[in-house]
Amino acid sequence: MTKIITIMTAEDSSSIRQAVCLILRQAGYNVIEAEDGMDALEKMMKNDVDMLLTDVNMPRMDGLELIKNVRSKAQYKFIPIITLTTESQMTKKIQGKEAGATGWIVKPFKPEKLIEVIKKVLRR
Repeated sequence: MTKIITIMTAEDSSSIRQAVCLILRQAGYNVIEAEDGMDALEKMMKNDVDMLLTDVNMPRMDGLELIKNVRSKAQYKFIPIITLTTESQMTKKIQGKEAGATGWIVKPFKPEKLIEVIKKVLRR
């Protein structure tokens, strides 16, 4: 039997968060929603998560800080982390890579591209 993959989404825009969650659920993934980095980190400590999909610009804790915090936890040291953000500058991408991001997708995005990237980083 195939394990259902759980993806944590951290996005402060409720409309984008709803759209991303709908896309992921239609593709067969279990989704845990978070409104910002702090919310995501708290929920990740209480749940078994296979992947993190995070915005960069969020209140309370931004995506780069979230990535650093997640990478510092032994259970999440190697999970795939994809940023989904409006940020497209190379300096931000480098900061993301240095923080521990696996990949970077710039908004707006095509749903099929998001799923393609997720499957690639999950190798499924």
